[in-house]
Amino acid sequence: MATPEFTARTLRRLLTSGVTLRAERLLSKMPAADVGPILADLTQDEIRTVIELLFRQRRAAPVLRELPPEMLPQIFDALADQRIADVLARLEIDDLIELIEWVPEERREEVLSRLPVSRRDELMKAELYPEDSAGRAMTTSFVALDPKMTAQEAIDSIRSLGDENEAVLYLYVVDDQRCLLGVVPIRRLVAAPPHRPVGEIMIRDPVSVRAEADQEEVAALVRRYDLLAIPVLDVDGRMLGVITVDDVIEVITEEATEDMYRLAGLSGEDRVFSPAHTSVRKRLPWMLLNLGTCFLAAWVVGLFERTIQQVVALAVFMPVVAGMAGNGGTQALTVITRGIALGEIEFSTGLRAALKELMVGVSIGVVTGIASALIAYAWHGSPVLGLALFLSMVVAMAVSGLMGAAVPLGLKALKQDPALGSGVIVTTFTDVFAFFAFLGIATLLLDRLV
Repeated sequence: MATPEFTARTLRRLLTSGVTLRAERLLSKMPAADVGPILADLTQDEIRTVIELLFRQRRAAPVLRELPPEMLPQIFDALADQRIADVLARLEIDDLIELIEWVPEERREEVLSRLPVSRRDELMKAELYPEDSAGRAMTTSFVALDPKMTAQEAIDSIRSLGDENEAVLYLYVVDDQRCLLGVVPIRRLVAAPPHRPVGEIMIRDPVSVRAEADQEEVAALVRRYDLLAIPVLDVDGRMLGVITVDDVIEVITEEATEDMYRLAGLSGEDRVFSPAHTSVRKRLPWMLLNLGTCFLAAWVVGLFERTIQQVVALAVFMPVVAGMAGNGGTQALTVITRGIALGEIEFSTGLRAALKELMVGVSIGVVTGIASALIAYAWHGSPVLGLALFLSMVVAMAVSGLMGAAVPLGLKALKQDPALGSGVIVTTFTDVFAFFAFLGIATLLLDRLV
């Protein structure tokens, strides 16, 4: 298989030479997901030509859907307003909502005015739902059946769709008011006798969600019940749309990225293709906050300045205690945050989880403390220094394990995102307690150390 770099060079050479027919054939053989990375290496004129070729193949919309969002402004800059509207009009409503946000603000109204009226109305309705809700993530394309329809008639209705609905995973049985009665999986439909009514073969009371439900809740349900799609209902139980497994994968990816970024003090808008000034603007506030926490740890060290002056060897082992405590806190924080995200931890069981991390921290602290004490004794020949290092390691690891569990659980109890700021808070506590424990114990043993 050709690499993206080789394909991009070949495509650019064909475009430069004006051999658009061969370029079109090359594009037709490529999956939509593979075309996106190539566009990043093309000029504005070449992007415009490629989009036109994809438009002829009715593949421009799927390609845009596969692009990293931060690349979209570059693509939209190369296209006229009407062409953007033509491409967006072919997207499902959930993808349309996501992509329209990346159209430059000064052009967005004009692009929206060029969309078909029905699509504009559909977009306006979808935007009424809360952000990150099921209503925003759903697609309104689904197959609805009357319960009296036979299995053969249902199959014929699918066949009549042709390629209009490529993601038919389930058929939804509704009444005259479009209220959901049941779900018919494709396999059950095909295996049923042709003249059997779908009302008799459907799965009654299927798992469903309300349009206002959070998308994380939807992802949890799909994962728990091994679903390929989940219906979205209004307050009266009427079908509004469905969320398919590919949308759920995107939700899981977005939520995992969001949690990962927040643990590191990053914004979700800071991506590989983001402009440098955007990354600086998003990262700088957290780095300034982190700088403040570093000076807090430095202030704690300053309290024991005289102790360090009398026993300079303490300065050698300070990073050891702080580094081990920081790693222990990060491990506990990662385990607890993941458990909260996956619904494994409710706050009622949070105390047990915190005590477990405390015990893990103490156990690891004992083992690593003994190893550190032996190294300190072999290095400096001071059993008292080894004792101070052992005791401080146990205390620091215990505190790091406890704080790594307590901080995200506390944020969850306060109805805050457990990942928000947890990394900075835990790091601050671990550094401060590690330095305070090590230098405090050393100060108590100072007479024997000197």
